Amino acid sequence: MKAIQVGLLGIGTVGLGTFSVLQRNQEEIQRRAGRGIEIAMVAVRDVARARSIVGPDVKVVNDARAVIANPEIDIVVELIGGCGVAKQLVLEAIAAGKHVVTANKALLAVHGTEIFSAACAKGVMVAFEAAVAGGIPIIKALREGLTANRIQWIAGIINGTTNFILSEMREKGLDFEVVLKEAQRLGYAEADPTFDIEGVDAGHKVTLMSAIAFGIPVQFDKAYVEGITKLGAADIRYAEQLGYRIKLLGITKRTPKGIELRVHPSLVPAKRLLANVEGAMNAVVVNGDAVGTTLYYGKGAGSEPSASAVVADLVDITRLHTADPLHRVPHLAFQPDALTNLPVLPMSEVVTSYYLRLRVADQTGVLAQVTGILASAGISIDAVLQREADEVGGEGSTQTDVIILTHDAREGTMNEAIARLQALPTVLAPIVRIRKEELAG
Repeated sequence: MKAIQVGLLGIGTVGLGTFSVLQRNQEEIQRRAGRGIEIAMVAVRDVARARSIVGPDVKVVNDARAVIANPEIDIVVELIGGCGVAKQLVLEAIAAGKHVVTANKALLAVHGTEIFSAACAKGVMVAFEAAVAGGIPIIKALREGLTANRIQWIAGIINGTTNFILSEMREKGLDFEVVLKEAQRLGYAEADPTFDIEGVDAGHKVTLMSAIAFGIPVQFDKAYVEGITKLGAADIRYAEQLGYRIKLLGITKRTPKGIELRVHPSLVPAKRLLANVEGAMNAVVVNGDAVGTTLYYGKGAGSEPSASAVVADLVDITRLHTADPLHRVPHLAFQPDALTNLPVLPMSEVVTSYYLRLRVADQTGVLAQVTGILASAGISIDAVLQREADEVGGEGSTQTDVIILTHDAREGTMNEAIARLQALPTVLAPIVRIRKEELAG
């Protein structure tokens, strides 16, 4: 049987890894897929460089549309990134009857509804395992392995850059800016790290997982996204003293009022497996009603981990290439006409518990004022940690830190309480608020 013909749009880090893995494991892959999978064509700007990589048997062009127009190409792998030309090329490939594999989480989180709809209408597949958590097969787990379950919640460390930064801050006691520069030097962070450190990358990924878990459209515009740029070494140290570690989590939950969809730093109990995921590694915890809690751990980025996911998608498509489109696994796990319009809750309606750090004047009655305001808002306190003034500001200091852990409260209520606390003349700096996730059961 003739090998499936693949066209690569881009041969950067992931593209090079895809080519290498396919070459190295061709025999094993063919035994699994039932037929060969060959990269027959590559579209890149630097044609000479690409030819030196792929050799004489692969056609190299500088026009992506030439790949799409080639009737011999069965699958187009989009590795360009972004939402501009990549979107147009993906839609053109679908219109030409090509299956698509992509690692482009931003494209699918923002334009997924349009792309999946076009693919369904044309009877082709769009596979995107590499778009979330690199080499961890979390998309396949949600779409297929956990299909018997009513998913309750997902919480994941799904950005390796931010996890590396937080791990270094905890281990070395350094502030964010210092560790960010080191992450850039080591290649963990981009020269412009905004998408990572502001939580946008994680927001794209959790949006896709949420859609698959709960059968809702992809709607990144409704996600709450907060990054790690305001975290200080002091908060990581205090969290540790209280038995927690701070992680940037992508969280989506089913609640009676709707779906929570959020990314932000979270205190996680140190005894949880997720709290012990260090460095640039990724991990996703999924809770289903039948299976309970499951953990998926591994490399979330890199040439060959991401290529592992791309090639897995190629194998899936190869197996189902001639199958009736109506009997394939739906893009978002649920049949397209069975997606629901469950509301995505605004952050003000989310209920969780909190860590608060207040820099206050070291004088009598301040703690009573603070706890009084929280009590009047109906926010109950789980624990209080008050530091000695000389520990915070040195000998003779007139300032101290008060750290409070609360029980569950509505975000909107907490916002109002923080505004009242901030207005106290004895509160001397902006209050630090970090949400707390127990991730139990």
